[in-house]
Amino acid sequence: MAAAEFGIMLRQNDPGHTLHELMDFNRRCIEELKAGFTTLWLEDHLQVSETDELECLTTLSYLAAQYPQFKIGSLVLSQSYRNPALLAKMAANLQALTGGRLILGIGAGWKEDEYKAYNFPFPPVKTRMEELEDAIRVLRTMWTVQPATYEGSHYQAHEAYCAPRPDPAIPLLVGGGGEQRTLAIVARHADWWNFNSCTVEEYERKLGILRQHCERIGRDASEITLSYLSTLSVSDDLAKVKRNPNKHFIAGNTEEVIRELEQFRAIGVSHFMFRILDVESLQHFVARVVPHFV
Repeated sequence: MAAAEFGIMLRQNDPGHTLHELMDFNRRCIEELKAGFTTLWLEDHLQVSETDELECLTTLSYLAAQYPQFKIGSLVLSQSYRNPALLAKMAANLQALTGGRLILGIGAGWKEDEYKAYNFPFPPVKTRMEELEDAIRVLRTMWTVQPATYEGSHYQAHEAYCAPRPDPAIPLLVGGGGEQRTLAIVARHADWWNFNSCTVEEYERKLGILRQHCERIGRDASEITLSYLSTLSVSDDLAKVKRNPNKHFIAGNTEEVIRELEQFRAIGVSHFMFRILDVESLQHFVARVVPHFV
């Protein structure tokens, strides 16, 4: 059975609260983390109306310096928001400065209002998926070849140098459960896969499809680190447990949460990331659930 590690998805915005209040909540959560927690994660969004919003890569750079005991990761970057050759350089630089603590998650992008507000083209999903695969190939080429040249349908690099090259190599995470396009890209390119807010039965079904894609191209699916993101709500006072009828939470009392995580771990999930609703729930999880897995 795969060993389990844990990470938290930091809040990127908090309507009605300032940037300083948002970061104070994130700091309080980070300070609660103990053995078993190895990663800090952030999404890649640019705006929610007038609410203060953390930009992903600059914030991760700050967090990497503030908390050197943790790896940092994007879950996930929109490939459209940054030229992929420049992103390759930024990621390689961050990998060097942090001593190899970056996990780079990338996806096709979806939030149309941000695209329009920031003047990014928002092509159909098929094109965005093609762009994602092009972007991944640019990243890999920039990280492994000096000078790097790549000619794709959407992105290119010409005699580009990305020095220092990442050492160790940067794990590349692709998130999502699209059965025809996304999981095929995971099979071809990803070191990590993330799927979120689903039951263990749905995760296992998607995993079966991912393994089929791997089999078609002759890849060993066990090479891919399996990760899962959900919202956490745990308390032995069930009146405090929060659930969402439209999105699966890891929620319940101590025994229920341990049992569900054991089910995910039994199918190969080795890294769990959690959105935190309140510090009290996180404290309970750290004290009562994590020791079962470390």
